[in-house]
Amino acid sequence: MQELHDLKDEDLRGLAPESVAALAQQMLQRLRRQDSEIKFKDAKIEKIAFQLARLKAWKFGAKTEAMSAEQRRLFEETLVEDEASLLALLRQAKGEAPAPSEDSAMTRRAPRRKPLPDELRRVDHHHEPENTNCPSAGCGKPMTRVGEDVSERLDIVPAEFFVHRHIYGKWACRCCQCLVQAPALSQVIDGGMPAAGLVAHTLISRFVDHLPYYRQEAINARSSVHTPRSTLASWSGQAGAALEPLYEAHKRFVLAARVLHADETPVAMLDPGAGKTRRAYVWAYARGAFDAVPGVIYDFCVGRGARFPIAFLGAVGNDRRGWRGTLVRDEYKAYDSVLSAVPDRMAAGCLAHARRKFDELLHDGGRSAVATEALHHIARIYRVEREMVSMTPDERLAGRLVGTWPLWKQLHAWLALERGLVPDGSATAKAIDYSLNHWPALTHHLRDGEVSIDNNSIENLVRPWAMGRKAWLFAGSELAGQRAAIVMSLVQSAKLHGHEPWAYLKDVLTRLPTHLNSRIDELLPHRWRRAS
Repeated sequence: MQELHDLKDEDLRGLAPESVAALAQQMLQRLRRQDSEIKFKDAKIEKIAFQLARLKAWKFGAKTEAMSAEQRRLFEETLVEDEASLLALLRQAKGEAPAPSEDSAMTRRAPRRKPLPDELRRVDHHHEPENTNCPSAGCGKPMTRVGEDVSERLDIVPAEFFVHRHIYGKWACRCCQCLVQAPALSQVIDGGMPAAGLVAHTLISRFVDHLPYYRQEAINARSSVHTPRSTLASWSGQAGAALEPLYEAHKRFVLAARVLHADETPVAMLDPGAGKTRRAYVWAYARGAFDAVPGVIYDFCVGRGARFPIAFLGAVGNDRRGWRGTLVRDEYKAYDSVLSAVPDRMAAGCLAHARRKFDELLHDGGRSAVATEALHHIARIYRVEREMVSMTPDERLAGRLVGTWPLWKQLHAWLALERGLVPDGSATAKAIDYSLNHWPALTHHLRDGEVSIDNNSIENLVRPWAMGRKAWLFAGSELAGQRAAIVMSLVQSAKLHGHEPWAYLKDVLTRLPTHLNSRIDELLPHRWRRAS
């Protein structure tokens, strides 16, 4: 079919006025769509350019002398990591080809890195043209192999470095002087030293095992492999940019669930302009605890205000669209705004939080008859609930109506009675009020078999961030925190599906450079199958 922009005056002669009007309308719609795409692209480029300019300002203007040695080290690593990530995103937004890595043998004029150690195991990969007959018209004679190009990429399996040797044979026709060679394979770090396995290992070591780059540098040096921390940071930055489309697809998958669990945890973030740290937060969202296809996604934010989950779940400004369903959460006030931002959002409470209030009475005051009795009531509910874990939602709902609904009624009656016997303002009164004031949310699961009794599943998925805080202490920047959220979302979801994190990430990073964006969902943790 002829393109609209290729139409000439003579093509329109003889057409009915209705057809001409229809063609004009199509052209107008296409122009509007193109104009919208251009504006979106320009806005994205402007945002990235601003982030780059701010990064350079911090680089040359930050008062690093106000930082501790640990802060200064992380700041320097984060600069390299953020700059590599932003440059990769800027090239993607402009539609430019990936720039070769600074350690590429194609771009350096003098040796800039140590040669790969000879004692490392080599794995040869031979790449030859499918057809070695001369492609020149009228020739077709067999060509002669006249040489080869060899590129070496460093890779790793746990506890062993080895080198991939990609040998690209050169085939020439003696008659036509024609040269044929297989095309170079696309890599996530184009033109650089690391293979996908090493990039995956660096990301896993950083974001799962919580090893700072300087410790990874020292570990790699024990195998006679020289990987400066700035190089490791650059690899992570570029890999984070490459994984961003997969993260967005994973977000769509997680938010497609009707039941979501939500929680947040604080993370210190370095503020380069001020030379100190500030408090940031990681918000976690997971599909329902009984969901047959689990998944978790993290959102790194500079604050704890309601605007962050509202923006993530949808419904920003006048846009009333967004995620709809039941949100299992604690009683942090920000969630009230999240629930009211969009119609058809319902609140489900967490019995574990209510139980914790009574448990604290025993730890703080030593003995409390009310707390002991409350814990006995709650234990009976949990005991019956555990027997229904493997049931279908309908079976679970029916089981709750028979098994736990009477226990909840008993608990409510007992709490109301005890509340009248304890003085206002006491710790016991506050523990009882927490349950009574939030009773509709605490008992929401009795009306929906897909909803869990508590929020423990998401709290377990937030724990890796708490472990990370003890190792790396703080995030280097907002962009670094977002990059950590991207990697952690994919890796933790892969673990939920029984995948080995390194194997999953290595395969994804190997396939991403040539994978069609329209088929990006194939690489999501719940759909991933190792390439054969």
